[in-house]
Formats: sequence, structure tokens, C-alpha cells
Amino acid sequence: MLRFIGSFFGAIFTAVTLGIFFGALTVGAIFWMYSRDLPSHEVLKQYSPATISRIYTGEGRILDEFVKEGERRVFVPAEDIPDLVKQAFISAEDKNFYVHHGYDATGMAAALIDAVKSRGQDLRGASTITQQVAKNMLLDGTRTGAKGVERKIKEIILATRLEETLTKDRILEIYMNQIDLGQRSFGVAAAAQSYFNKTLDELTPGEAAYLAALPKSPGRGLHPVRDYDRAVERRNYVLREMWDNGYLTEATYLAEKDKPLLTVQNGDYPSFRDSLPERSYFTEEIGRQLSTHFGEDEFYNGGLTIRATIDPELQVEAEAALRKALESYDRGLGRWRGTGKTVPEDQLTSEDSWRKALSAVDVPRDIDGWYPAVVLEVGDRTLSVGIEGVPVTEAEPQVVPRSDIDWMRGSFADNFKRGDVIHVRRVTKNADGSFVRWSVRQVPEVQGAFMAMDVNTGRVLAMQGGFSYQYSIWNRATQAMRQPGSSFKPFVYAAALDSGFTPATIVIDAPIEVNTPQGLWTPKNASNKFYGPTPLRTGIEQSRNLMTIRIAEEISMQTVAGYAERFGVYDNLAPYLANALGAQETTLMKMVAAYAMFANGGERVEPTLVDRVQDRSGRTVYVHDKRVCENCTAGDLPRGDGVTVTSNRERVMDAITAYQLTSMMQGVIQRGTARGINLPVPVAGKTGTTNDAKDVWFIGYTSNIVAGCYIGYDQPRGLGSVSGGGFCGPVFEEFMATAIKKYGGTEFKVPPGGYFVKIDRFTGARLPDTASGDNVVAEYFREGEEPIFGLGALVDGGFEMGQNLPLYAYGETESASSASVTTATGETKVIPGKADFGTVSSGGLY
Repeated sequence: MLRFIGSFFGAIFTAVTLGIFFGALTVGAIFWMYSRDLPSHEVLKQYSPATISRIYTGEGRILDEFVKEGERRVFVPAEDIPDLVKQAFISAEDKNFYVHHGYDATGMAAALIDAVKSRGQDLRGASTITQQVAKNMLLDGTRTGAKGVERKIKEIILATRLEETLTKDRILEIYMNQIDLGQRSFGVAAAAQSYFNKTLDELTPGEAAYLAALPKSPGRGLHPVRDYDRAVERRNYVLREMWDNGYLTEATYLAEKDKPLLTVQNGDYPSFRDSLPERSYFTEEIGRQLSTHFGEDEFYNGGLTIRATIDPELQVEAEAALRKALESYDRGLGRWRGTGKTVPEDQLTSEDSWRKALSAVDVPRDIDGWYPAVVLEVGDRTLSVGIEGVPVTEAEPQVVPRSDIDWMRGSFADNFKRGDVIHVRRVTKNADGSFVRWSVRQVPEVQGAFMAMDVNTGRVLAMQGGFSYQYSIWNRATQAMRQPGSSFKPFVYAAALDSGFTPATIVIDAPIEVNTPQGLWTPKNASNKFYGPTPLRTGIEQSRNLMTIRIAEEISMQTVAGYAERFGVYDNLAPYLANALGAQETTLMKMVAAYAMFANGGERVEPTLVDRVQDRSGRTVYVHDKRVCENCTAGDLPRGDGVTVTSNRERVMDAITAYQLTSMMQGVIQRGTARGINLPVPVAGKTGTTNDAKDVWFIGYTSNIVAGCYIGYDQPRGLGSVSGGGFCGPVFEEFMATAIKKYGGTEFKVPPGGYFVKIDRFTGARLPDTASGDNVVAEYFREGEEPIFGLGALVDGGFEMGQNLPLYAYGETESASSASVTTATGETKVIPGKADFGTVSSGGLY
């Protein structure tokens, strides 16, 4: 009997042993079979998820973010994820995370029982965080049937390998940055913003627990509003697990589980998106440039941190000054166009319905002080409106008085109808800001651009590419190719100053004819007058076309083209004389950058909207300023000493030429075509007005800031009787008044190597050092240069102009065939053939 019992149990033992052996062999074979063609887990060593790129001001305020469509992720390294958040996810998903080796056998057994009970329909749970990383990053998401079993086996194998390759913190980092948590938010940092408008270290235990509950059902089932009760239940489950695991005290657990679930979606917190500034011309241009520089994939998915050069205060001023000028011009035309959008009549029956309908209408909402509104009633003396975001109160009745549309042709009934979507603006008293009335507004048809930058670094401080970015994203500062007109003339004069001319050189202002392939071209001055021999300075101050053409002809258009290309205004300027007057198109950004080189003494600067770019790891991958600070790392500096910054920039222009040109362009402001501009520091600049005033310009600068304005229609047509000085000048002046308060300004730096001589600006004659008066100007000449002063000379009985001629003359009498003049030496001469030098008038200067 005992032998039988022994044999029986021996057989059982043998069978069990063989079963275990063959079972292990079978399991081993299965795992070996599925491990042969697994994807490499090594790729996760270089895990680098698609992450949003963000633009910040120099002070660290977020300006904009660029997101891969459908996937918003903010990458956070493991060491920067608070322990509270880690503990919440570990409690919810894998409480044995720090002790298992990739899989949790106990959890798997429980999941197997559930699978048997559901006849294979539920293969839920049991996946550790490591397994989830393997599944989400390396495998597909199959959950049911044979494929589900196969995927689970592969998951376990890969998880085991990951645990051997990566640290626990690295695995947790991948998981918490990759996980989909709903609301287009991937990763815990993005989710914290989307649900609570908080950073990770600002989350409460209850908020962290809610986020940790979401991986079970990120897209549905746990929405904080639609599924509030279930969301709270699941949050409290995670809180209880955190307490059970020793991460929370009982008091904290009890306090947190009784709190309501407050979220952005329920209106308890403002949305982080509401705190972001609207997309602007500035940030869009950064996106355009950096996506070209780094490639679109790296820019949109690389998690770049971008420090913009923008000065927010000056940007606001640029927008306001440009909009003011454009709107003023538009109102002067007297035409109402509106938005062209309407709200259907059946949606005007109640305040709730029209507010809902109005919020869905696509109209610009980025214009400071403007509100979208819908016309509710058109009266004879008033226009009743409903205004978006503004409650109806007796203190501020939402009506527009008849007096507000005096600028407009026709009555309310002629221009408006019920249901029209318009813009309105609150008009207030300057003294106390109290409400006066509502005023109708419309986006002007005429457009323009404005840009300002630091003359020494090229940092763009402000850029406005149109009236409203939301109305038109086309950036007229960087993308609109327009004729610069007379604002190009300084490049002609710069070339002349480097070709032997001086500010006192006499150039004849008289008719000229040019043969072109299109026929005979006879350019004229804007005044349609001729002024005879005139000092070079006056030519730029008064923007004389004929003088500019003669200069370009004398020094050659090839020389002018070389200067324009060297300054970056053009890549290839065609050598036609008409281009000396700014006939070839360029952009406002290129013109402003070129003027910066006049202002800084002739050194090359490249305009930039970005100071620095860092990758997701904080490594600097781009920096604009290449200047070297010689003593910035010194422990201390002698009292009164500043840091020494060495520039290695290319010189594109002689420093004396730059100063001479700047001095001449100061005259444009003081007594020339921009004499209406009045600022408290020295300013130089140049106006530009093209044929039929299709494009008007003004570009000017102080010792440290250059700014430019362009205005015109997108489909060019005449603006009427306007000019660059009269239209763009006030925009520049209004902006610069604010810029000067912040950045100041000094006299323009006089370079070494020259000397001053007082000149009569009307005749070009040299004056005593003690001379004073409106006609006196101090011109700067190069050392060793012996300037010849005078208007012209009598040569062989005829009158000639030229910078090397010693005499000038006063016209006395004229006849059909000759003119009598008195020369500088007092001699009276009769000059035959007045047509040789233009019309001579009695008393005129020649």
C-alpha cells in the first residue's frame, strides 16, 4: 500500500514537474518566438517628443506658441516634475512601479481572471507604466482577441528590456510627457494648463489626482463638466490610493476628496489661451523666418524657446500710431463699407441668441478698443446695437448718435440695416475716462506698415504689418514689395559723397531728357519748377528729382546700384536712371535696416526679431548679437567705467560719409519735406512719395532708433493729394515721442578725420566762422580735402556747373539769347545761350 501511495505521488510529482518543465518551455518558446521581430527599444534612449515652441519677450512674458496641429505638448524633464504629480500617476497606474522589473505578476493574474470572466472581451489593466510606454511608443494599441494576447506578450518582453536599458525616472519622464490627457493636451504640463491654467508645481493634490485619472479615459467619460460626477469619483479613487500608498496624510486626503472639481472647462479658471496675446504680425514673422532657418518640423515640434526682440510698450505705440493715420485717411473719404457680415433675422429675437450668433461671426477682434457689434435697430437719430462682451446698462446705453457719422455720406438708413455686424468703440472723456458715447468703426481699405529697430544691434523693437492681423495676415513690412520713391535718394547721395561730392557741391536743377527703350523720359520735380544751380544739401532736403538724376548720371547708375545692393536694399538694382528716384520695388524692412547703417556710422547690421533660441534642453542654438564683451566676466569694474563691447561688423560706408548724409537728412526734418516733425532730440530722415502718390514713405532715426512707415493700397492706386511727410511723418513722430521717452537720444556722433566749415546753404559759399542766421549751416569736410565753394563758373563765355569750378554768379538781366551775370569777383559778364543752363531770372542764383 505504501509502495502504491509512493508510486502515485511520485507519478503526480513527475507529471507536475514535467508539466512545469514543458509549460516553462512552451512559455519560453512563445516569448522567444515573439521576441525575434520586436522593434528596437533602444530608440527610446533618444526620446524627443513633438513639443510646442514658444516665443517670449525679453522679460519672460509669453507672446505666442506654435503647435503641431492636434497635439499640444510641453516637455518637462523628470527632475522638474513635482513629486506630488509623480505620486498621483504612480498611485493611479502602477503602485509597484519602483519595485517591479517591467511587469507586475499580481496585477496580471487579476487581469487574467477578468479576461476569463468576460470571455476574452476585456483585457484591461495590469499594464505597468513601463508596459504602457512600450505599448504607446513601440507597439499598436490592439486590446482584444488573439492580437491582443500577442501584443500583451510583446509588451512584457519590451518592458523587461526597457527596465534593463533606462532608469525608472527616464521611463516615468517618457510616460508623463507622452500620455494623451484630453483637450488636445499631451503630457502632464500641457494638461495642467488646459484644465487648471496652472504650472505643475501649482497643482493641488486633488488636481494632480484628476490628471492621473485621465489616462483611463482621456477623450470621453471623465470630462470635468459633462461627466462631473464620474470625474470626481475617479479623482477621489486616486486620492485614496495616494493615501493608502503613504503619499498623503489622512487629513489631506479627507480635505481634498470633499472639494469640488474646479476647472477651466467649467469657467472656474480663465483659460491659459485667453492669457496668450493674439497672434500678431511680429510673432507670425518669427514663425516664418525660424521655420525656414530650422525647418518646419524642428520649429513646430522641437520645443524651442525663443526670446523675441520686441518692446511691448513700443509695439502698442506702433499699432496705435499707424491705425490712427489709416483710419483718419479712410474717414476723410466719407465712404462706409462695414464688415460685409450679418446676423440672420431669426437670431436677433433675444439677447442670448444674438450674442451667441455674434460670437460666431468671423471679424477682427485684435484692434485695441474695438468691439464687434450687431445692429438691432436703425433709427433716424440713433443706431441701436448689441455689443459683444459688454453688458447692457443704463449708464452706457448701446446706441450710436447721429453726430457720430457726420464724416459719412448719407444717414443711418442709407448705410446700415438690422443684423449688420459692425465694429464700435467706446468714446470717453480725456479728463476722467468717463463714458461719452459709442462710435462706429470700420477697417480702412488703405493699408500700411511700420517698423522700428535698434540702429546698433538690428533688434526689431516694433513691427506692424497692417491695420489688423486678423483682418489680413499679409505682412506689409516684410512681404509687400513697393516703390520707395524719394526715400531711396539717400543712397544716391551717399554714392556721390564717396565719389568726390560734398554737401556744398553745386548741382544744377534744370530740365533733363533721357532716352529710354520706352521713349523720351523727361523727369520733373514734384513742384514742376526748376531751381538752377543748388547745393547738394538742398537737393536732399527739398527732395529734388532733377538734381538726383544729374548726380546719378554723373557718378553712374552702376555705382548707385552697388551702394543699394551693399546696403541690402536690393539684390540686383537695374542700372536705369529712373531707379535713382526709387522706381524699383523693395520692402520696408530692407529700407529701415539700410537707414540704420546711416545712423550707426556705416556699420552693417542685420535686422532680427529674435535675440536667442534655445532647444528643449536649454542649449542655445542661435544668438543674434555677435559682438564681444571684453570685460563682462570681470569681478568688478572701476567706478564710473562701463563694459567694453567690441564690434566685428563689416563697414559698408565711410564714417564721415555717414555723418555728412545724416547731417543733410537732419535738414529734411528742420526745413525740408518733413519739417512738420518736432521731437526733443536730433532726428534725421527722408520722405518718399511715388508717382500719383500710390505709395508714401517716411524713414527716420535718432542716435539709437530707426523707424519707417509705408502707406498705400494693396492694389496700388493714387492716394490723392498726400505726401510721405504729411501722411507717414505723423506716424513716425507719434511713435518716436514714446520711444525717446524710454530710450533717449543724443547728438549724432561726429567721426574723427574731418573739420567743420560754415556754408551759405543757398549759395554754397563759404562763410566766416562767426556767421549766423537761417542761411548758415556747418558742413563737415574730410581732412586733406580742399572743398571748392560756389555755384558755377564762366568758361569760354558759357556757364558750366561742376564741383571743381571756383566761381558763382548772380543773374541780373536776361534776353532771348543771353543773360548778364555778376561773378564772385565782381565782374559783369554776358552769357549767351541761356538754354544751356536753364531759365535765368533776374536776381536768381546760378
